[in-house]
Order: sequence, then C-alpha cells, then structure tokens
Amino acid sequence: MPQDEKLSPEWIAELGEDWKEVHKKYLHCLGNLTLTRYNSEYGKRPFNEKRDMEKGFKESPVLLNKDLANLDHWNEQEIINRANRLAQVAIKVWQYPSLPTEVVEKYRKPKKSAETNVYTLANFPHAFEGGAQANLFEQLRKRILNLGDSVTEEILKIYIAYKTTTNFVDVVPLKSRLSLTLNMKFKDVIDPKGMCIDVTGKGKWGNGDAEVGLTSADQLDDVMALVKQSFEKHTNYDNQ
Repeated sequence: MPQDEKLSPEWIAELGEDWKEVHKKYLHCLGNLTLTRYNSEYGKRPFNEKRDMEKGFKESPVLLNKDLANLDHWNEQEIINRANRLAQVAIKVWQYPSLPTEVVEKYRKPKKSAETNVYTLANFPHAFEGGAQANLFEQLRKRILNLGDSVTEEILKIYIAYKTTTNFVDVVPLKSRLSLTLNMKFKDVIDPKGMCIDVTGKGKWGNGDAEVGLTSADQLDDVMALVKQSFEKHTNYDNQ
C-alpha cells in the first residue's frame, strides 16, 4: 500500500469498506513491507500495476518479492497472510532460546497490577482444584500458555486474562461452562462451526466482541482454533 493517506479510488476499492482502518493499521507492518530500488517508480500505482510494470514485482530478483508476483489482490487478508509467512521464516532464522518454563518464570519481571487486591485461582471456585470445571479449565489453561513464550496469565477479580501485547482471551469459569471472550471483532472471527456469539455493544466481562462457551474436553480443539486466531492477531499486529 502507498504511504499517502489520500488513496486512489483503485486502492479504496482494493482495501474494501474499512479501507481507512486497514491502511492505518497495516501500512508499516511486516506484511506490507518489502525491498526495492524502484519505490519512486511504483508510487501510488494500483497493486496490479506495481506487479506487472517494467521492473515490477514479477521481474524482481529479490526473493522477498517472489510471492507478490503471483497475487491478484493486495488487501487486509493478503497482508496478514504474507506477514504470517515472513514471521515463520524469521523465527527459523533468528531462533528464540529454548529454556524450561521454570527458568523463564524465574527471570520474568512481575507485572504491576492496577488492582489493589491480589487474586488467585482460589478466587474462582469453579476453576480451582475440586471445582466443577477444574480439570477442563486446567487443560484449557495449559494449551493457552503453550501458544508461545510471550503469553502471560493475569488473574483479575472477575476474569482470568491471557495476554501477549494485550489481552487476547479472557476466561470466566462458571458453574456450567467456561466462558471465553476473544479480543476480536465478531465479523473477523473465522468460526466454521458457529460456536461464537456476537456480544458487540453488550455487557460482558472480558475484552472483545466474540464470546464462546466451553463445556467439555471434546470441544477443546475447536475452541483453541478460535483462541489462536486472537493470539496471532495480537502477537503479530497489535502495535497500535
């Protein structure tokens, strides 16, 4: 995408209804960045022209541009797709040290809590040992924490928050189910089984507009697929 906020009609059509938000959010993110010596020639041209023009992406000898040569559109989803691909390459090139969890925890700086009181899992009887949902919660908790080394758990008065750059899922252990709030717009959640409900503008305990209930272990894989979407969104792009 061009840097100029005054996008052409072609770019507005390419980015869709939320073009202003897409442009602001993804302009300087990994997925939208590349290397070229012809930036001034590319200018504000539509993506297809940048791809097909002389010295465009199709002719670029830079491996970083190889995937751009085969695309027909450049929009929010393609930016996200490319960012994911480049991120996977990056973590192979610059590998994170593999350390036991206890070592990481030993040197992790404790986060200052805005809460006056200190809360523990014991404040959630349905999640604590012996509670009706204790085993299910423990399975969910382990899988969320295993999503990445950046994941932290913060136990608050009303819910248990799991964070990277910010909360990506908040869990409320209830008597009959675990209630999860995904920190995403409801329309952005890919939910083939229709497990989420839209809580946009409604009273809720967690952050986000999509809520999903977990009642049994056989739902864990499907629920974690939803949680992972929110995790990846905030891990890769939540620089705003």
